Amino acid sequence: MLRMVLGKRLQDLREKAGLGYEEAGRALDVTHATIRRMEKAEVGLKLPYVEKLLTTYGITAPEEIGGFLALAREANRPGWWHSFRDVLPDWFSAFVSLEGEAAVIRAYEPHYVPGLLQTPDYAGAVLRAGLPHAASAEIERLVALRIERQSLLTRAEAAPLLWVVMDETVLRRPIGGRAVMRDQLGALIETTELSNVRLQVIPFTAGPHPAMYGPFHIFRFQVQELPDIAYSESLVGGVYFDERDDVSTFLEALDRMCAQAAPAHSTKAILDGMRKEI
Repeated sequence: MLRMVLGKRLQDLREKAGLGYEEAGRALDVTHATIRRMEKAEVGLKLPYVEKLLTTYGITAPEEIGGFLALAREANRPGWWHSFRDVLPDWFSAFVSLEGEAAVIRAYEPHYVPGLLQTPDYAGAVLRAGLPHAASAEIERLVALRIERQSLLTRAEAAPLLWVVMDETVLRRPIGGRAVMRDQLGALIETTELSNVRLQVIPFTAGPHPAMYGPFHIFRFQVQELPDIAYSESLVGGVYFDERDDVSTFLEALDRMCAQAAPAHSTKAILDGMRKEI
């Protein structure tokens, strides 16, 4: 996240200096693609590169350069999830970082309860279905990572607003057996009591909606430099969107689905009714 902020600041400084990617690359004796990747936070920030770029862009005050370099050092430090690097795909590390820093997380889920709301047993059943060849130890590590991520919802400071829209299919699909599903529905009922969590269910009777293509997340941040970011996942990786037009498409679809879904204040009763049916 911090790397994204610094990358955006480097981009702003480059554009203010009237330089293109090629000109900035020549200052470092690197390709224009390297500059672009630094600004997009796709690579780590090498301190000599950052210092040279700052001077190239007209930043000469030692305290300003020193402050930027201190932030770059901080940005290069691994996050808490680094200890799970043995099981965490590189493409998902960015997701965990965005999730941890977002002020608002909105999501649509047509298949299963989102990871931030899963019980350990439910998470294990989902992971085993999605990773049929994974060893038991790997599944256990992934479950531990998923449960660790959930702590952000109850942290004392700056807990994000989580607003999730789920298809009724999510709650009807049996995952892990009756006991696991009862516990999961019970956990969701408890979650509805949190002031920073809003759950909505789209019933079968609502018919088709704009996002029947698959699940996605939208992250919004308090940091001014960062735009809203949308995330969509497939079997082999995830895709991040930060262009305004792209993100607006996701936002519009989600807003329409919120209008089609049952209101959030009725979710607890819906969940309780489903739990009694199991």
